[in-house]
Amino acid sequence: MGDAGEGLVDAEARIQERLDEIAEEKLSRRKKVVVDPVKAREIAALTLARTDFERQMAATQHEARRKQLKAALAQVEKQLKSLGG
Repeated sequence: MGDAGEGLVDAEARIQERLDEIAEEKLSRRKKVVVDPVKAREIAALTLARTDFERQMAATQHEARRKQLKAALAQVEKQLKSLGG
């Protein structure tokens, strides 16, 4: 019976080693992602602007204002696309 217990301990040790390796891989992948704070701020601001323009479009009845909002929304979408957000 002693041999069976040793096998269990060895299996648990291998499992724990593998879990440690996986955790280390995840951590190293996270470290590789470098976020440009300026770009992130621009994307957040443009996303907020897009949401605001969409809200205004839903509430606006005047056709001239809707045309302005559509143009502004298109510009925001273009800028977001160029930033990759």
